[in-house]
Amino acid sequence: MLELFVKTGARYRRAKPAEVCERASAYTFESASKDRPTIGNPTEARAFLMHQAGLEREQFGLVYLDNRHRVLSVEILFTGTIDGASVHPRECVKGCLNHGAAAVILFHNHPSGNPSPSRADEMITHRLRDALALIDVRLIDHLIIASTDCVSLAKEGVI
Repeated sequence: MLELFVKTGARYRRAKPAEVCERASAYTFESASKDRPTIGNPTEARAFLMHQAGLEREQFGLVYLDNRHRVLSVEILFTGTIDGASVHPRECVKGCLNHGAAAVILFHNHPSGNPSPSRADEMITHRLRDALALIDVRLIDHLIIASTDCVSLAKEGVI
């Protein structure tokens, strides 16, 4: 059993349950706001997501961001085969609502090693942008990650 002690003067005493809750919530709030990375541009997003390179199957995920572009969470929503993954806008919207996101970065990998966006990549980006706009979530970027390179659809003018 874990106990929390509070210093009062020169002595320590066991913390009351309310004090434990207060300190835990203060710690959670402080660590949640200070330790979260901020993604402000495609270069930072690329560095944050390059671990997706070299996977055998295509994976599609979202980086959930707060209104200051601090990372709330990263989630892989769909896993596919060597040349595609089915992406459902409904699940992306649900994820944004569950995480309280104000903005998102979409990402997926191309196991082929070629980061060039396909027509299907552009179409799902537009569908998701439109779906997220209905719930006031900004689509910041969609990154396609390959073995050694990454393409930003925002830089390409798709978004």
